[in-house]
Amino acid sequence: MSWREELDSILEARTYGKVAETLPLLIALDERHPNVAEINYQLAWTCDVLSRPADALPYYQKSVALGLPPNEHSGALIGFAATLRNLGQSAWAIEVLQSGKRQFPSNREFDAFLALALHDEKRHAEAIRMLTELLCETSEDPGITAYQRALRHAVAAIR
Repeated sequence: MSWREELDSILEARTYGKVAETLPLLIALDERHPNVAEINYQLAWTCDVLSRPADALPYYQKSVALGLPPNEHSGALIGFAATLRNLGQSAWAIEVLQSGKRQFPSNREFDAFLALALHDEKRHAEAIRMLTELLCETSEDPGITAYQRALRHAVAAIR
């Protein structure tokens, strides 16, 4: 069985709620195939779900360094940054998210997570401006649409 088939089998078990049981299987798969970005990404994700951010961090780093397909790469950067925030490393999370924004400019979720990291770093005005801009640009709510100009004007005055 290829590493991909084995990984798919492990991930299928994880979808049925057997997250804790999948971790040792993923670790064993990584030991046999140590330089596969997708395995490291799934290890990171699994550690995060199990509330083990310190264990997730090196797997996120390695998966990003090895290179992932675009959709997984985007998700890995979000997970990596969220893990950094959980570990109190918001400044590093900001760097990761800004990199993600440059790589995936149409993925607006980077703005939301970046605003959270900016808030953690006491950069509240930047965070609220970013969230308001995101809300104005992505909301289809008629009230937000109607008051978009007023919201942008109000947030411009925040220091």
